Amino acid sequence: MTSENKAPASGSIVVVGGGISGLTTALEAAEVGYDVYLLEKNPYLGGRVAQLNQYFPKLCPPTCGLEINFRRIKDNPRIKVFTLAEVEKVEGAPGNYDVTIKLNPRYVNEKCTCCGACSDACETEISDDYNFGMTTRKGAYMPFEMAFPARYVVSPQIIGTEDAQKANAACKYDAIDLEMQAKSMTIQAGAIVWATGWEPYDASKIDNLGFGQYDNIITNMMVERLAAPNGPTKGKILRPSDSKEPQSVAFVQCAGSRDENHLPYCSYICCMASLKQATYIRERCPDADIYIFYIDLRAPGDRYEKFYKKIKEDKKVFFVKGKVAEVVEDSTTRQVTVVAENAVTGEKTRQTVDLVVLATGMQPTAAKVKLPADLKYNADGFILNDYEKGGMFAAGCANKPADVVSSNQNATGMALKAIQTLARK
Repeated sequence: MTSENKAPASGSIVVVGGGISGLTTALEAAEVGYDVYLLEKNPYLGGRVAQLNQYFPKLCPPTCGLEINFRRIKDNPRIKVFTLAEVEKVEGAPGNYDVTIKLNPRYVNEKCTCCGACSDACETEISDDYNFGMTTRKGAYMPFEMAFPARYVVSPQIIGTEDAQKANAACKYDAIDLEMQAKSMTIQAGAIVWATGWEPYDASKIDNLGFGQYDNIITNMMVERLAAPNGPTKGKILRPSDSKEPQSVAFVQCAGSRDENHLPYCSYICCMASLKQATYIRERCPDADIYIFYIDLRAPGDRYEKFYKKIKEDKKVFFVKGKVAEVVEDSTTRQVTVVAENAVTGEKTRQTVDLVVLATGMQPTAAKVKLPADLKYNADGFILNDYEKGGMFAAGCANKPADVVSSNQNATGMALKAIQTLARK
């Protein structure tokens, strides 16, 4: 009766996703003595947080927290990081998994000194998804200034071209390897934490809000990049049509969220993101009027409620309770008109502004492409945690919409669940 009949547990944990939830999970597990394999599909760690200008609750730049986490990873030999890594297959049971991963080529090896000569030699410009296509980047590039690992990337789009050869010839350190090939490897692990994060909902699917049809309608994540010092405008919030500072801005809340035709749930972060971004505009364009069109404003918790009250006191910020029916742009002035029914007065309102920001919702990455493992999902693509079965767990926004603080707390809990699987408790 006292004999142990379970399969022997592997002493390692695989964390899939190198955003804030994945970083937290990996560090919490490694710093109490467990080996961790941290897998990230991008060529850098940091996820969505790395794209932000500031985050709650302190309104500090994400580089602050990321720098600390990157240092902790560098100093911890128990964490093995694989970027450009994709999970191809998971076999086994809790305590004893075989995880097959594909490592895509970076075409740059560990000899890279980040001198930038390869980028300077390149002439090809490709769309920069880090800045949501608002800028282009060279075919050989550094993802962003503080990227970890600190190493350039050669885009697969220029492999086999003359530009790739130019980049190779410009490197003095023999750091570029154009012959790199994708390879597969298998990792043994006792537990897996899926921290696969989220995608901004595709605003072009919301026909009546005009994104993709008119230049001066952008999304909340695009505002984050515009406001960021390393963004496409070096921190200036400018109208895409003419690069001028807007004198009026409208935020359209629940753009795709709480809508049975798009995302039926509340994305949790959108209200606070717009309130935060209102502070960006007030700092950079102090004379601008700001209009926030909302169904309900949700400020979860005491600190967020206080922040909301502070914004309400600003005489340049106007709140309009009403669902937006349509957003259209004047082809001559390039101004944008927001049409909504005021739920308080019952009147149909038309507000013309220089710039419209759509507070697009948060969609789990797994909603688009299901993960190659025996996982359960809800109707919206969020991974459901089966604690009774154990072994595999979803952390952060892979499990539910969450802000950075909540994601960190949840990730710590999932690290503990993974450890409990290894300890067979």
